[in-house]
Amino acid sequence: MWLAAAAVTLLGWLVVAIDGGEFLTRPNITAILQNSVALGLVAVGQSVVILTGSLDLSVAYLISLGTLVAAETMQDGSVLTGVLAVLGLSVGVGLANGLIVTGLKVNAFIATLGVAFILRGYIEDNYTGPAGKVPASFQHLGYDRVGPVPVSLFLLAAVAAALWLITRRTRLGHHMYATGGDEHAARLSGVRTRRTVIAAHVLCSLCVGAAALFLASRLGAGAPWAGTEARYDLESIAAVVLGGTALAGGRGGVSGTLGGVLVLSVLDSVFNQLSVDPFFKNVVRGVVIIAAVALYARPLGRRSAR
Repeated sequence: MWLAAAAVTLLGWLVVAIDGGEFLTRPNITAILQNSVALGLVAVGQSVVILTGSLDLSVAYLISLGTLVAAETMQDGSVLTGVLAVLGLSVGVGLANGLIVTGLKVNAFIATLGVAFILRGYIEDNYTGPAGKVPASFQHLGYDRVGPVPVSLFLLAAVAAALWLITRRTRLGHHMYATGGDEHAARLSGVRTRRTVIAAHVLCSLCVGAAALFLASRLGAGAPWAGTEARYDLESIAAVVLGGTALAGGRGGVSGTLGGVLVLSVLDSVFNQLSVDPFFKNVVRGVVIIAAVALYARPLGRRSAR
C-alpha cells in the first residue's frame, strides 16, 4: 500500500507538472499531511473495528457532536475538561455500539446506523449552526507546524502506533483477528468474542473523539456539519478497504490503512490543483477503490504467479 501511495504521489506530480503547476512544494506537502490527520484518526479506529468483522457508521455524527461538546465545554471551563468530556462521550457511544451489536445481536451496519440517526436527531434538535468557542491555546494543535510537518500529525502517529501495538502485540489484538477471521472458532477456542467486539468499538470511538478534538481546534468552534460534510463514515471505510483490510474481518491492519489515507489525500490534492469536476473526482476515487479491492480479492497464488 505504501508503494502504491508513492506511485500515486509520483503520478500526481507528473500530471500537475504537465498541466503547468507545482505539486511537491512545501505548502502543498503540508496541506496533504494536514488533510490526512482527521481522516487518518477515524480510519485507524475504523480499521480496528472492521478487523473484528464489525463496522461503525456513526463516526461522522460523533465527530460533529464531539466538536460541539469540546467547544462548548472549553468555552465555559478548561481545555482539559473539554478533552475529557469528548473522550467520555466517545466511550459512551462506543459502548452503545458494541452492546447493541453483541448483546441485541443486531447487524453492525444497522446498529451503528441507528446510533448515527440518534446522534443526528440530537444535533438537529439542539443546534442550527456553529456553537461554543475553542481557546487560542488549544488551536495550536490544529495550526502549529514543525517545519513542514503539522503538529497534529504527531497526534495521528501516536494514536496509530498505539493501535498497531494493541492489534499486533497484545492478547486483545490477537483476539480481534481471531474474532474477525472466524467468530465461532474463536469462541470455541476460549476467546471472549463479545468483549473483543465491544473493546474494538470503544477504541474506534476514542479515535473519532480525537478527530473531533482536532477539528474543533481547526475550526475554533463546534460545527454540526464537521463530520458529515466530509463524509468521514464512508471515507474512513474506503481508506480501510484501500489499505487492504478485509471487510469480513480477520485480515489487514493499521499500517495499510494509513497508506490508504495517504492515497486518498494525494488524489484530493491533485484533483484540487487540476480543478477537476467533483463528479469525475468521485468516479476516479471509486475506480481506484474497486480496483484495489478486486486485487486483494484475488487468490495469493495467482497474484504471485504474475
